[in-house]
Amino acid sequence: QVLLVESGGGLVQAGGSLRLSCAASGGTFSNYVMGWFRQAPGKEREFVAAISWSGRRTYYQDSVKGRFTISRDNAKKMMYLQMNTLKPEDTAAYYCAASKLSVLTATRDRYDYWGQGTQVTVSS
Repeated sequence: QVLLVESGGGLVQAGGSLRLSCAASGGTFSNYVMGWFRQAPGKEREFVAAISWSGRRTYYQDSVKGRFTISRDNAKKMMYLQMNTLKPEDTAAYYCAASKLSVLTATRDRYDYWGQGTQVTVSS
């Protein structure tokens, strides 16, 4: 069982930056592909980014490419999402997730463990 806890959300103006963190406990963190998802009110939870076990491979949703950077520190059992040039449409609850698969995936159902989420609100 892996427990995931997100932090770092908040209110920011458009064009600003935030850094989300995901702390993991239980299990062997370096065995999991990790991902970030987000869910806006009234919308489906959508994929944002994923990172491989080693951190050497990453995968992004097109709308965040060039603005968001996913990273991980296996020694600290932490994952991060650096979000720059934020837009009002980035407003959502952001969730970290862990997958037992060995491939990067944007498919929600392929992630086995989820955090409770952290709210990001971008004002215009």
